[in-house]
Amino acid sequence: MRFRPCIDLHRGRVKQIVGSSWRDGQEPQTNFSSEASAAEYAARYRRDGLVGGHLIMLGPGNEQAAAAALAAFPGGLQIGGGITAENAPAWLARGASHAILTSYLFTEGKLRRDRLEGATAAVGRARLVLDLSCARRGGRYVVMTDRWQRPTELVVEARTLAELAPYCAEFLVHATQVEGLRQGIDTELVRLLADAAPLPTTYAGGVRSMDDIEAIRRLGQDRLDYTVGSALDIFGGTGVRYADLVAQQPPAAPGGAGQPANR
Repeated sequence: MRFRPCIDLHRGRVKQIVGSSWRDGQEPQTNFSSEASAAEYAARYRRDGLVGGHLIMLGPGNEQAAAAALAAFPGGLQIGGGITAENAPAWLARGASHAILTSYLFTEGKLRRDRLEGATAAVGRARLVLDLSCARRGGRYVVMTDRWQRPTELVVEARTLAELAPYCAEFLVHATQVEGLRQGIDTELVRLLADAAPLPTTYAGGVRSMDDIEAIRRLGQDRLDYTVGSALDIFGGTGVRYADLVAQQPPAAPGGAGQPANR
């Protein structure tokens, strides 16, 4: 189990927002807005050997800051937010280790396998991450798209993950109903991912303390990576110290920058 750092960009600034509050025409609920640049965060992660972090562009106006972060840590960060089969190669050329795909893969709630296959062909399976961030609906977890406002028909379960595994290198899964709230993790989703995911998978959402991180380790059978946002002290939080996560990080896995192996 490894800590995967994050850099969330909104209007060019590093922020921590409540993802479910982000809607067109409305200002999202912001837990933290940093005076430090994305490149400064990236340089810190590089210094501390934290590969495989997620650089997410939340809406327009983030390209310049994202490019600067990638330049500060080439090969160390994955990039998501508005990524398509068409622009992914350019972001990889700028220094991203992987391209993260999410809403691009869906139309009217249905998975576009033509787009999935096209993206895999464009960048290669080894450099593609599928964002399957989800919410509980009717007793099942379904993938949420369009700023986590639209439920899709895709259910996060063992069969789905097995079907998608040939197209990507990793999965990234936010528990959208607890993300940014610092009220605890979605323990059921953690168990599900640990049992069902056939690829390296990062869980995100709800972490408020080191106890939650220990719960991810235990319930996730030491098979899941994790990320921490608003609870982390470098993002203005008080529940988790960044230095503690760096100190407990296991040795870097083989396979190169941005490709930790947790399976």
